[in-house]
Amino acid sequence: MKLSLRVVCMAMLVCIQTIHVHAQQKQITTLPVRGFCIAAPVPSGVDTFVKFIKEELATRQVNTLILRVDYNYQFEQHPELRDSIALSKADIKKLVRVCKEYNIRLTPQINLLGHQSWAGTTHNLLRAYPQFDETPHVKMPAKYVWPNADGLYCKSYCPLHPDVHGIVFSLVDEICDAFESNAFHAGMDEVFYLGDDKCPRCGGRDKAELFAGEVRTIRDHLRQKNRELWIWGDRLLDGKTTGMGMWEASFNNTHRAIDMVPKDIVICDWHYERADKTAVYFAMKGLRVITCPWRNPQVGAIQVADMATFRKDATPELKENYLGIMQTVWSDAESFLTGFYGKKKDGKSNEENTPWNCFRVIYSK
Repeated sequence: MKLSLRVVCMAMLVCIQTIHVHAQQKQITTLPVRGFCIAAPVPSGVDTFVKFIKEELATRQVNTLILRVDYNYQFEQHPELRDSIALSKADIKKLVRVCKEYNIRLTPQINLLGHQSWAGTTHNLLRAYPQFDETPHVKMPAKYVWPNADGLYCKSYCPLHPDVHGIVFSLVDEICDAFESNAFHAGMDEVFYLGDDKCPRCGGRDKAELFAGEVRTIRDHLRQKNRELWIWGDRLLDGKTTGMGMWEASFNNTHRAIDMVPKDIVICDWHYERADKTAVYFAMKGLRVITCPWRNPQVGAIQVADMATFRKDATPELKENYLGIMQTVWSDAESFLTGFYGKKKDGKSNEENTPWNCFRVIYSK
C-alpha cells in the first residue's frame, strides 16, 4: 500500500511539473513580439535571405523582422546617398512578399542622429552634406583607435540644423513606402556627440532635451502616415548610477529624456553580457519595450524567461508594455548565414557565443 501511494504521489508530481513546464513554454512562445534584427542583404544575397526567412524565421514563428538598410537602397529622391551597390525596389519587393506570406512584420532601419560614421569612415549623409556635422572640428583619423583625444566613436548630425530633416525624412518616407511598412526603426543608439559646445545651434543646450526633441520630431513626422517609431533604449538609461557604462547606457545626461519622449514609441532594450532587468524600468515609465540579446546564448535564455515572467506577473496596466524578444545581429547578413549554416572556414561557427547559437537557443524557448 505504501509503495502504491508513493508511486501515485510521484506520478502526480511529474504531472504537475509537466503542466508547469508546458505553461511556461506556452507563455514564452506567445510573446507578442518574436523578432530578428540584421543588416539588409546585398542584392546578390536577396534570394538566399528569402530562403532563410521561409525555412528558419517562419518555422520558428518569428513575426517581426528589422532590416538595417541605411544607404543600401537605390534611393530615387536622393541618389547621391546610395551605396555603390544597393538594393533595388524589385529586391525589396521580394522581401516584402515573403514576409507577407508568413505574417512577418517587416520594418526598415536607417540610423538617425548618431552613427553617421564608423572607425575612420564618414557615412553617406555627412559625406554628401558635411554642413550637417555636429562636430566638424573633429577630423576623421587616418588610423582609428579607441580611446582617442577627441572622444570620437561615431559622428552625429546636428538635430537643430534647419535643413537636415528635409533630407533624412525624404529617405525615411521612401524606404518605408518601399517596405510597405507601418513602422520605422531610427536607431539613435550610442549618441556621444550631442549639444557640442562648439555647435552654433545646440552648444550649451540640455542634452536630454535635445535627444527627446529629436525623438519627438521623428515620431511626429512618422505619425503623419500612421507609422510607429522604434529606437534603441541605451540613451534613456543612466550609465553612472546603474554601473552599465557609456555604451549600453548614457554618460552624457541624455537619460533624463525618458520622461520627455512620447509614450507611443517602442524601445529596443539591448544588453549582451548580462540579463539586466531594465525592461521593468521602461515599462514602468509607460513605454513599450522589447529585450534584445546578441551573441550570448545563456544570457539570451534568461532574457526570454524574464520577459515571460514580467508579462505573467505584471498588472493589467503594465502587461502589454512587455512586448517580447528580438535577436540582434551586428554583422552583414552574409556573414551571419555563413556561420548559421556552419560554413565558416575559420572554425568560428562552432563557438558557443555567436549570434547564430544565441538565435537557436532563444527560439528553442
